[in-house]
Amino acid sequence: MTIHAVNFHRLDLNLLVTLDVLLTEQSITRAAQRLHRSPSSTSEALGRLREFFGDELLMSVGRRMVPTPLGESLAIPVRECLIHIRTTVETRPVFDPARSRRQFRIMLSDYVSTVLMNRVLQRLQHEAPGVTIDMVPHLEEPWAALDRGEFDFLIIPEKFRQEGHPWEVLFQDEYVCVRWSENPEVGERLTVDQFLDMGHVRVSFGRRQRTPAIEEWFFARFGRERRVEVVTTTFNSVPQLLVGTHRIATVHRRLAQFYADFLPLRLLPPPMEMPPLVEIIQWHKYSQADPALQWMLGVMKACAAD
Repeated sequence: MTIHAVNFHRLDLNLLVTLDVLLTEQSITRAAQRLHRSPSSTSEALGRLREFFGDELLMSVGRRMVPTPLGESLAIPVRECLIHIRTTVETRPVFDPARSRRQFRIMLSDYVSTVLMNRVLQRLQHEAPGVTIDMVPHLEEPWAALDRGEFDFLIIPEKFRQEGHPWEVLFQDEYVCVRWSENPEVGERLTVDQFLDMGHVRVSFGRRQRTPAIEEWFFARFGRERRVEVVTTTFNSVPQLLVGTHRIATVHRRLAQFYADFLPLRLLPPPMEMPPLVEIIQWHKYSQADPALQWMLGVMKACAAD
């Protein structure tokens, strides 16, 4: 269909925001919750959008709503249009950290939060006391949230980076094995046989029980899974769950060293060579020219290098 310029007075920016959320949620109820509006006003906005586009955009199929072909074709262009408008409006030619009240939203794991963000916050306290940070955990699909511009930075292992958006390496870490200091089953070194026979604590994420990349590497290398006896949902809980048990865990060195200062733990070299972990930081392509974002990127890279 062709949209004539004379018709644009009937379509305001708020309606495009509503359309973006409706196409994402595919539910009037969930869209209304995200928009902080009532379902009736959200439904009314959908009616105005249908009238403007001359199309149903979303149709009820059983208990869910599915986009029409036109609705589906509008999803990405509308989202990118809104992100472009937002970054254009928010970006200032000069960023003064000492006077800024900017909030940065960062999606990251609890591991990265523990080993990096305290140093970042200490530096901000001195250089940018008005800047605030909103840290959010990884979603089931962080890449979709990146496409939607829902946060300023995504920190994630390099193998999971999203094509189409700029990124840089933030830091590199290595894996170590960790045990309770009083564990009688292992000394200062682990053999491969011990590693395979002992009970392990590991992490999995989300409803789909997604496992870290090291698990995929381990299975490919040995053709078998470790003897996992405890599965937890956060990296930070792994060292704590070893205390008083005969289990071991394979943990990032930075995190293991952090907890070894507080808990009775011993760090051991893995009995096999393991690939390093490379954490990258990624941001939306439309934010590339934002001086505030570039300043914050520099702060995090400097803190990660300390």
